[in-house]
Amino acid sequence: MSEVTRMSGFWSNIFSRNPKKESTLDLLETIPVFEELNSRELRAVERILYRRTFSPGEIIFRQGDPGVGMYILGEGEVEIRSEPDQTVLTTLGVGSFFGEVSLLNEVPRSATAAASTECVLWGFFRPELMDLIERWPKLGVKILLHLAQIAGKRLVAVDVELRDMRTRDSEGR
Repeated sequence: MSEVTRMSGFWSNIFSRNPKKESTLDLLETIPVFEELNSRELRAVERILYRRTFSPGEIIFRQGDPGVGMYILGEGEVEIRSEPDQTVLTTLGVGSFFGEVSLLNEVPRSATAAASTECVLWGFFRPELMDLIERWPKLGVKILLHLAQIAGKRLVAVDVELRDMRTRDSEGR
């Protein structure tokens, strides 16, 4: 699939900017979780990221797995799928991020993420975030505030979509 599919609702990554950037710092600047950080703060975040390459079809995480962190897509495309039927909910492109709720709450993954092309992902995990909060409380609060705002916006979007579905359902009766 060469074009990134955009879907409304929870799995739509309405907060990504789809950059084609050369450095990790440039990529981080485009991610809403980090958009208000200065260059020193971005470098601190960059130092705790984990880079991983995934092959096409490789599973990043499965629905039901413990959530331990978020991922930032530096290269390639990732499909978010519903189990067990493997319905593709959305396809994410460069500059997208996913799994961020697990930084706030260690809940099981609500869907499966799989590489649809060769991918480079940057992992930002809860233990490193907690360590960063301990060492740099102001930076940690900035990141947590943005995470909470993003989670809130996505919750509102899901609520609107559910209301629309209920309205369509009741009109169809």
